[in-house]
Amino acid sequence: MTTKTIKGEIRNKYGSIARTGGSCCAPASSCGSSPASDASKKVGYSDDDISAAPNGANLGLGCGNPVAIASLQKGEIVLDLGSGGGFDAFLAAKKVGSTGKVIGVDMTPEMIERATANAQRGGYANVEFRLGEIENLPVDDNSVDVIISNCVINLASNKSRVFAEALRVLKPGGRFMVSDTVMTQPLPESIQKSVAAYMGCVSGALMKEEYLSMLRAAGFAKAEIVKDSPLDFTSAIRDLGFQVDIKPAELAKIIATLDKSITSITVSAVKKDAGHKNARKN
Repeated sequence: MTTKTIKGEIRNKYGSIARTGGSCCAPASSCGSSPASDASKKVGYSDDDISAAPNGANLGLGCGNPVAIASLQKGEIVLDLGSGGGFDAFLAAKKVGSTGKVIGVDMTPEMIERATANAQRGGYANVEFRLGEIENLPVDDNSVDVIISNCVINLASNKSRVFAEALRVLKPGGRFMVSDTVMTQPLPESIQKSVAAYMGCVSGALMKEEYLSMLRAAGFAKAEIVKDSPLDFTSAIRDLGFQVDIKPAELAKIIATLDKSITSITVSAVKKDAGHKNARKN
């Protein structure tokens, strides 16, 4: 899979989700007939969270609840990487209040259109959505207090670049608090090469230890996993559309392995007060 192919597939997939709703990048219970609210409850959102956001903002795309641990304060500026329909951005907006601001960045035009419409409908004057890639953020250096993200970084082709960009835009002492999927053991080659598995937040996921190592290599301090929850992807894996030359018996073994290997983590890290070199403006 080339980077161009991956990005094109992601835009097509999530553009379709933005237009129609639905998700296959979350616990398997959200892929199919279960509503997005059920999927969100399974990964840590409360009924109050779900009812607080505008209708149509929650697409059931998350694998955790980064807002719950972000300890957001009034007046802070928050950046949501891969903001989708705006669900987490709107929850964050209520925490930072009218003196704060939330910026959502997503590379899918349809998601930006949907999220912007949700913001206007809900009267969220302190939320802004920008079209852009999380590897090249349309955000100024040292300008945000907190970065959140929910099951998105695993979809990026260049994760080291994502972490470097996150460090760049955070203020000294700024916080990085995201939920994402990771692997606890390597994937079979047939899964690694599957575009469908990449779209399902599987084959693009880093190994758990590698995730923290990349954050530290980018310059983050205090990188740690604050929550670790195994995910049941059995139904999702069966529906991902793997190559037809994988024999049923082999696929059954792969599924059994993946059920023990895919986990959702919530990660916390901090930008050192000394700041970050090679800053730039957008």
